[in-house]
Amino acid sequence: MGLVAALQFLTVVPLRVNVSVSALRRSLAYFPLVGLMIGGLLYGLDRLFALAFPASLTNILLIIALVIITRALHLDGFIDTCDGLAGGRSPEERLRIMRDSRVGGFGVVGGCCLILLQYVALSVLPPEYRMEVLILMPAIARWTMVYAVFAHPYAREQGLGTVFHQGKTLPWLAVATAITLAASIPLLGLDGLAVTAAALLAAIFMGSYLNKKLGGLTGDTYGAINEVVQLEVLILIPLITWSYGV
Repeated sequence: MGLVAALQFLTVVPLRVNVSVSALRRSLAYFPLVGLMIGGLLYGLDRLFALAFPASLTNILLIIALVIITRALHLDGFIDTCDGLAGGRSPEERLRIMRDSRVGGFGVVGGCCLILLQYVALSVLPPEYRMEVLILMPAIARWTMVYAVFAHPYAREQGLGTVFHQGKTLPWLAVATAITLAASIPLLGLDGLAVTAAALLAAIFMGSYLNKKLGGLTGDTYGAINEVVQLEVLILIPLITWSYGV
């Protein structure tokens, strides 16, 4: 049920299954596996769109597809995090702004910049790395969310994130890590380790910064980490593989 819970939580897939709290906690281990499923779907859509549309339109459609598949869950977290960090002067004020359902100017600007960067990165992505990027990008990003849950306290007394924090165990992190490496190494060889390590460094930096600013992490900040790492992987895979001649 852990995989079912992860699919239901992270995607728009209409499973309509009542999952227990324990299953939701176990779902952490399957976050990267769901990311691989999302990545495989993105690659399939990429091949399908390319049959009928020019590259520029295909890239836009892929970005829209990712938003729809994930119900904009992580993008919304990124936007809320931008609003909170830019608009608040204390951890309490930042958390209050992030909880507000209204979107502020900083969130709009941050979201637009993120989407523009995704589009440009897809546009300059070498065709020979397109499959690896589209498949690994969502998986590695969701693995870093699992890391963030384990590495930092939860900033709120209540919230969905408390479910994960109260039930987190090292085996779930180990399984998530194994899934991520089992995908990245076969697809990219040792460069897969380099990309995964770079993603982890970004998550460490972001997690530490957000923890300092907010007194812990929240569901919104997990989404923000996911979005930034996705963009990082999208940019880094061609750079790393080119640098090492793979």
